[in-house]
Amino acid sequence: MKLHYRKVGESGQPLIILHGLFGTSDNWQTHAKLFAQDHVVYLVDQRNHGHSPHTDEMNYYAMADDLKEIFDSEKITDAILMGHSMGGKTAMFFAQEHARLLNKLIVVDMGIKKYPPHHQLIFEALMAVDLDKVKTRKEVENSVSSYFQDQTVIQFLLKNLYWTDREQLAWRMNLQVLYRDIENILAAIPHKKVDVPTLFLRGGKSNYVLDEDWDNIREHFPNARLETIEKAGHWVHAEVPKEFYDAVHAFIGKQ
Repeated sequence: MKLHYRKVGESGQPLIILHGLFGTSDNWQTHAKLFAQDHVVYLVDQRNHGHSPHTDEMNYYAMADDLKEIFDSEKITDAILMGHSMGGKTAMFFAQEHARLLNKLIVVDMGIKKYPPHHQLIFEALMAVDLDKVKTRKEVENSVSSYFQDQTVIQFLLKNLYWTDREQLAWRMNLQVLYRDIENILAAIPHKKVDVPTLFLRGGKSNYVLDEDWDNIREHFPNARLETIEKAGHWVHAEVPKEFYDAVHAFIGKQ
């Protein structure tokens, strides 16, 4: 599948960035501008998200194949691949199949294990919006706000809302397929070793990567290191952008 992506930067080692569930490449624009000082940055919308096509198939094998198509069309080699959350699992799947194309791998607040369902409230909130009846973005915001108090979460979700024409709002994400295939999105990584130098960067306030997960992660990624940004939760890059940038820049700057 041909994904939507944008390039930022004129020269340097390729850096490909993958967003998480319910996210889009737009979430990474600020960081892309910083990284573009030294890299050609590719901001990718994964399938069923952002401006990329909707499809009935949603699993990491297909998502890794999507990414390989970008690598082929852009003739990318010796790349740095970074993914957050769901994007982190796509990146790990890709590394298991195409390690020769990668120089370094960065996995942001995501482990290799299978996760229990924990997005029920988000799905409930989004599916409660009747897009055939609402006429304004404010109506959608009011509806979603009845499920969440955190404005950061609300505005993050509302970035997926757009006008198909002057009177019809829609979600950019393929909500029904994401809901149906959430088990695939939460699935574990296959047991296969990857020797690419890897940074697992987690938030200290997040429970996605626990101390007891590390031994198992190292079995899959023996050339990996774990770094914690204590002040951050799951959305490390958004919550503490400077600390996040500094940590990633330090890792990818080392040869």
